[in-house]
Amino acid sequence: MRPARIATATARRLPALGTALLLALGPFAPPAHAGDTAPPPTTTVRHAGTAAPRALPVPKSPDTPRDPRPLAAESQGRPTAPTAGDTVGAAPSAGPARTARQLTACDPATFTGAAGATLVQRVRSAGLDCVNTLFTLTGTDAKGAFNEAQMVTVADALRDTAAAYPGGNSTSTGQLVLFLRAGYYVQWYHPDAVGPYGAGLRTAIRGGLDAFFAAPHSRDVSEANGATLAEAVTLIDSARENARYTGVVKRLLDGYTTGWTGSMAAAVGNTATVIERGFELPEFTAALQADPTFATSLASFVTRNAAGLTGSDPVTTVGIQIGNLVAVDGLRTQGRPIVKDLINRYPLVGATAPLTMNLLWFAEKKDAGNCSYYGTCDLPAKLVPLVLTSDHSCNPNLRIRSQSMTAGQNADTCTSLVGQDAFFHRVVKDGGPVADDRNTALEVVVFDDYYNYSLYAWEMYGIAVDNGGMYEEGNPAAAGNQARFIAHQADWLRPSFQIWNLNHEYTHYLDGRYDMYGDFDAGMTTPTVWWVEGLAEYVSYGYRGVHYDDAVTQAGKGSYPLSTLFDSTYDNADSTRIYNWGYLAVRYMLQSHPQDVDALLAAYRVGDWNGARTLLKTTIGTRYDADFATWLKACAADDCGSLPTDQAPLCTTADARQYDRNCRRDGVAAATGDYAYSFLRLPPGVQQLTITTSGGSGNADLYYNGPSWATTSSYQAKSTGPGTTESLTVTAPPSGWVYFSLHARQGFAGVTVTTTYN
Repeated sequence: MRPARIATATARRLPALGTALLLALGPFAPPAHAGDTAPPPTTTVRHAGTAAPRALPVPKSPDTPRDPRPLAAESQGRPTAPTAGDTVGAAPSAGPARTARQLTACDPATFTGAAGATLVQRVRSAGLDCVNTLFTLTGTDAKGAFNEAQMVTVADALRDTAAAYPGGNSTSTGQLVLFLRAGYYVQWYHPDAVGPYGAGLRTAIRGGLDAFFAAPHSRDVSEANGATLAEAVTLIDSARENARYTGVVKRLLDGYTTGWTGSMAAAVGNTATVIERGFELPEFTAALQADPTFATSLASFVTRNAAGLTGSDPVTTVGIQIGNLVAVDGLRTQGRPIVKDLINRYPLVGATAPLTMNLLWFAEKKDAGNCSYYGTCDLPAKLVPLVLTSDHSCNPNLRIRSQSMTAGQNADTCTSLVGQDAFFHRVVKDGGPVADDRNTALEVVVFDDYYNYSLYAWEMYGIAVDNGGMYEEGNPAAAGNQARFIAHQADWLRPSFQIWNLNHEYTHYLDGRYDMYGDFDAGMTTPTVWWVEGLAEYVSYGYRGVHYDDAVTQAGKGSYPLSTLFDSTYDNADSTRIYNWGYLAVRYMLQSHPQDVDALLAAYRVGDWNGARTLLKTTIGTRYDADFATWLKACAADDCGSLPTDQAPLCTTADARQYDRNCRRDGVAAATGDYAYSFLRLPPGVQQLTITTSGGSGNADLYYNGPSWATTSSYQAKSTGPGTTESLTVTAPPSGWVYFSLHARQGFAGVTVTTTYN
């Protein structure tokens, strides 16, 4: 399932996505040959231009794992609700954090049917697991347990108990703290059921927290104290008393060392919530303005403990909150020098990257226009070689830059894209690139996982990262326009290797180059989403031979007539209609009405958007709706049919080695190590020659050598994937005789070879 593709006007001005598989030819010295000669075609390398990109987001997989390392962009969107009951338990033996739904339930009547001293006794005698289930109360149970009078009673009990707090949970202080946390949580989400909280509770909770944090044993550095302390720190934020307890936060930060582990480390980590959501409260900001030592405590906390940075540690979690200092007008003077120092002090890659990159996010997003002060104006360019340490060229026009892809993974990705090129052209039957399209080179950027994509891609490429990747088309008519697909590995599928959405997005590139005139915005002049996204789904699933379960399921529902799908846009359709139903519409049209598809693409390829629209809505209109409905029923039963056979005619010359403009030869064969040599004569002015192979058995590699016989040691371009499916597209080949061959890496037979040119 994929989210809507949209143009992003705010993306960094980067070059756009271009053709991957038009193989430029190098100046190799050919052996002697028969026939005419001509100089080899020149190689044209297109460098990054300045055209504005059309940034098209890729879907984020629902299977993307949640990474424990922080992302500043995510934290800015959090609600100000109290934290749920899934933090460290208050007893030393409580074990790992667990959510309320995972804990053993207890009877809410235990708490709703009691008041005063009886309520306090029941809370204190209940197990922590039982109290933690109270975060899920609703309705009358929520009212009975957590109305203000009940909360005041328990807060007063915390005050009285805390006076003799022993540094552990032997007096059940943890149950009292957790009950109060649950009350604030439930009241936030169900205020009408619970009722309002007022001054009485505020006075009581301050008394309880004051007493706890004043207790000498609340300062103990121990697992026993840390369990209850961690919950009490979170209660500060639940009660929105962040400003009152900045001194407690400083005390924890100033005392922390990397020797604090377990619950003590969790207690320090929980201060991040107090700090982060404190910035939403004017009184908290005022407290920090009045006490500049809070900012210096934050900075010292990071620099003292930097050796322990891992990305998932309390120092990183809390240190990132320093960035909020530059987001507040009254605190920016305090925050700027600290943020500048930390960004430039620690590496942007490795264990310190989650801290430095998140602080950089605050500097750029919340203190925009000051990159000179921070020394970060040239950072996007610097990051590319630091982060993308693998640089692999499939051929002169297809490049893969990644964090850590292996040689085998690079080779497999190249093979996948090269093979898809041939599959695509067989489906759409194009005659070469549309006019004015210069997207002749593709760069595929692959981060190790979604987290690294989110951490770096926003800065390196100026894109939104709340998605699963981004395809940048740019202005294909601009000289030097660079096409780029920014992606990440599907780490949830490991040990299998997969680049998320690679084939879907590559189809967008091919479709834009060979079917859609102009840039992405031009193609959206009229509703074309059914074709653009439907074709990408069709080619991706069809080429990979993957059964499209979701689309077949949707076919059984019969939700849309074909004529309605022709009207789909990113604004009026959800992801199911755009992708599942786009696939069904495209597949039906390709199989049942290929002549209409030919006419439609003829209009798209010259930018006749109105003519294409007339074909869909007037010429076709509703005429195919009934047949489409019948086809959907068959497809739901897993009988979706297949594309009509569309092969080039057989070549007619007597010499089995000779080919022509649009012809094929079947049954091509060679023994292991041998060649099947071939040639054809090109007239002057040929823009593009395409040679494809398919079918049969064995392993045949395709080599092209222009005006000389082609061998494994003398060639200008090659396609050497596994099996017999190969494709070469040569731009501006010489006129006269040109030569290609199939080399049998493993003996092959029954192979079909097709040549076309325009």
